[in-house]
Amino acid sequence: MNRAAIDLWVGFFVAIGLAALLFLALKVGNLSSTDVGETYAIQARFDNIGGLKVRAPVKSAGVVVGRVGEIRFDAENYAALVSMQIDKRYQFPRDTFATINTSGLLGEQYIGFEVGGDPEMLKAGEVMKKTQSAMVLEKLISQFMFNKAAEDEGKK
Repeated sequence: MNRAAIDLWVGFFVAIGLAALLFLALKVGNLSSTDVGETYAIQARFDNIGGLKVRAPVKSAGVVVGRVGEIRFDAENYAALVSMQIDKRYQFPRDTFATINTSGLLGEQYIGFEVGGDPEMLKAGEVMKKTQSAMVLEKLISQFMFNKAAEDEGKK
């Protein structure tokens, strides 16, 4: 093989490697999927959102049904107000429970919907009534340590 052919093949494999890295970066950053269908917005209040980020998935039964659109602080209620863009194909009852969960090795946080049984569906712009905040590991550890210390004091 001559020098020009080798240079061409090396350039080809470098380009494939860069494309693969770009693909992985987009996958990790949740930027590769675009919302092409119509959506409607619903909101939920959480006391603590942990590491939830904009564009995080909204899942029901493990299926992505939407994305987090905006996160802001509600100064009236001292809570985080999360706006979600839900695909119009999916309708959820008014008593649906929204929880912040963690998945995967990277600890990606997402909102999970546990569907209720109310015959009336959530409408665009409504605020979900039932929510459960993120579990904060540091808080759980401190509660465990405090309880353990209290037990040890009680034994003396």
